[in-house]
This record gives sequence, C-alpha cells and structure tokens, in this order.
Amino acid sequence: MNDDKAAIDAIMREFFAAFASPVAGPVSLAPLRRMFLARAVIVRNAGARPEVMGVGDFIAPRETLLNDGSLLEFREIEEAESTQIFGNIAQRFSTYRKSGRLDGSPFSTRGRKTVQFVRDDGVWKISALAWDDERD
Repeated sequence: MNDDKAAIDAIMREFFAAFASPVAGPVSLAPLRRMFLARAVIVRNAGARPEVMGVGDFIAPRETLLNDGSLLEFREIEEAESTQIFGNIAQRFSTYRKSGRLDGSPFSTRGRKTVQFVRDDGVWKISALAWDDERD
C-alpha cells in the first residue's frame, strides 16, 4: 500500500506542476494524457452549472491560456490531501491554492479537488476528477 500511495502522490505532484507557467517557452500539457484513462471524466463545478469534459477538452483550452499570454505567472499547489486506497481503486481529496494573472488582473484562490484512480495493467491512472473553487 505504501508503494501505491507513493505512486498516487507522484501523479498528483506532476499534475499540479504541469500547469506552472514558465518565464519563457511554451507549455505543453500533452504529458497529462498518460495520467488519465482515455475516457476519464473531468468536471469543473466552480460556476453556475457543472462543465463536463473529456481529457482533450480539459487540456486544450488550458494549454492555450498558458501559451497565449492570457494567463501568466500561474501556480497551483496542493496544500493538503487525504487518500484512500482499496485494491485497484483509490480516491484523493485535495485542497489546493492557485494564483497568477488572468488577462492582466492578479488572482489567488483556494479550492478542492476530488480525484478517482484505478489501477490499469499495474499503473495508477486518473479515471475521474472534479473541482470547485472557493467563493466569497
């Protein structure tokens, strides 16, 4: 079980680090694809209605934002987590903080993610992810 937790921790570190906008050079979120099952479900529930996406629909607009100058100095870090593992399934509840400048305006907020994992041919993969940001 410790090896499983270490593998899930590594996936989550890589997931959060993938979105950091560098000082120079393009950002590629293509490596995220290997973290997910091909038909994983991703839900942003921080607005009036849930936005349900597949992996490609999740990656494409975020990659654009990180490369077209709209989103600068972006960082997202996991502040706390709780992970439960049972056999070939796992769930992680994460508290995160994100900050940056969107269209020139600075922002900083926290939120929560729930991430479900399945073991696929001996490798942990994200099967579902959902999040919500804190609001005033």
